[in-house]
Amino acid sequence: MGSLLCPAFKERYLIFSLLFSLAFSHGYAWKAPFYPYDILPLLPRQVSWPILNSLRNAVDLLPTFVGAASSSNSTVEWKGACFYKNSAWMEFHNKSGSEFGGGTLHIKTSKAHSWTCMDIYIFSTPYRVTWDYYFLAREHTFEFKMWKGKAELEYVKHNGVSIFLMESGMLGTLQALWDVFPLFSNTGWGENANLAFLKKHMKASFAQRPQPWVTNTSVDDIHSGDFLAISKIRGLWGGFETLEKWVTGSYAGHTAVCLKDSEGKLWVGESGHENEKGEDIIAVLPWDEWWEYELTKDDTNPHIALLPLHPDLRAKFNESAAWEYARSMAGKPYGFHNMIFSWIDTTYGNYPPPIDAHLVASVMTIWNQMKPEYAANMWNEALNKRLGTEGKKCFIVLLFLCLSRVLIFQKY
Repeated sequence: MGSLLCPAFKERYLIFSLLFSLAFSHGYAWKAPFYPYDILPLLPRQVSWPILNSLRNAVDLLPTFVGAASSSNSTVEWKGACFYKNSAWMEFHNKSGSEFGGGTLHIKTSKAHSWTCMDIYIFSTPYRVTWDYYFLAREHTFEFKMWKGKAELEYVKHNGVSIFLMESGMLGTLQALWDVFPLFSNTGWGENANLAFLKKHMKASFAQRPQPWVTNTSVDDIHSGDFLAISKIRGLWGGFETLEKWVTGSYAGHTAVCLKDSEGKLWVGESGHENEKGEDIIAVLPWDEWWEYELTKDDTNPHIALLPLHPDLRAKFNESAAWEYARSMAGKPYGFHNMIFSWIDTTYGNYPPPIDAHLVASVMTIWNQMKPEYAANMWNEALNKRLGTEGKKCFIVLLFLCLSRVLIFQKY
């Protein structure tokens, strides 16, 4: 019978249903037949997308840690996005007959707020990341057929399997993916997405300056110690810097410093210059070379601000000591081992909601599996540096930290 209804009637019916559900799904104890957000995809695009865009954003892509299930004697409870009452516990077994056995994660869901919603979960240990979703109110099970060795078994016994809730649900997650994807696009669409993200989450606005967009700066007006603040807003580095600004609270994603030599030639010292081998290193470059690259070859549409030292500070600036340090560092690695600790220097206090320490550890695990070469640079190097070890993989370091209860943030 539905196929006989004209499109205009269908749209009016769906909109009426949405308004009806909104009116009666709040303030009453009964379960709504559906939740307003559940039917948004069925509405015409011109109706649904403005609503979705007002409710969801890229941050909704982040899962929320709800607890860790470690044994049947320790039950974790939480309120979900769909099911308002949930609990979980871990049952160890050896159904596989393997050396270290496996386990069953039990998740009991109840009190759904509508008949059409679902909850999506991510389950994580330092050795694996997996996921599942639940549509029905009942006891569910998720099987870990075999632990990946004694280390994972001991980790789960002591710390449990971390459970993360995708609070936006299926629709919100897809919408968040749609919002976060353009951050890394090297297009006008990507640039606008980055600017919109910074405006929404940091109240930062990038006002378009009048022509000319490039100031004709004389090198005679630039002195040793003057600071260059750079903000890239499109492409891969643009998207990375946008997220970096958000987590650090900085309005610049990259920095450099100016130095003049004894002959008056201007140089730029920066970390992150790519050498002939494709390695990111610390470099001291002639100003003309650096400036020419930014003007003609950098496709991230960088916004560069020159911040001169105050005259009083300039008078105190030790140029010879600065040059000595710059020469000693030139050619050395970028410094990934210190990058994450440039904004994570407390146990809990450096994360913008909804990020927390559990999520960071989970992201480390995921990234270690998806991009091991980047993981080796980004946090394996950093964690090894903090522990005084060398060459240890991410999950080995995390296991050591958890079993020994070492808080690496309190050590320094």
